[in-house]
Amino acid sequence: MTKNVSLIRSNSLSDVAEYAYASTAPADSRLIFLAGSCPLDEDGATVAVGDYAGQAAKCVENMQIALRAAGATIEDVLSTRVLVASARQADLVSAWEVVRDAFGSHDVPSTLLGVTVLGYDDQLVEIEAVAAVRD
Repeated sequence: MTKNVSLIRSNSLSDVAEYAYASTAPADSRLIFLAGSCPLDEDGATVAVGDYAGQAAKCVENMQIALRAAGATIEDVLSTRVLVASARQADLVSAWEVVRDAFGSHDVPSTLLGVTVLGYDDQLVEIEAVAAVRD
């Protein structure tokens, strides 16, 4: 947990979830709304075709690049939404485990969704995030 983001847990909710249930940022924080991070290389090609974990790893890498460009780090993230193009829970879990591991102890509130299709050819995973920093 950083000084910018406070993670909130509740003893009244299940501890099965692998993330905090809420987060807050100080009132004087600058919020950063990231576009969905996609599994694209520098040339715009989709990487790790057919590999949920591989695409999730590339999404995390690209998210960290966008965070740095905005003056933030992964520890400044308030919440995420992980979109996975699959109706199979195992595929969602495969992507989620990569995202969860990337965040480590900064286990921000997250939503994991199975969707029918994503925007790029062969895309299976996308990660949305909101961060907060103090300038």
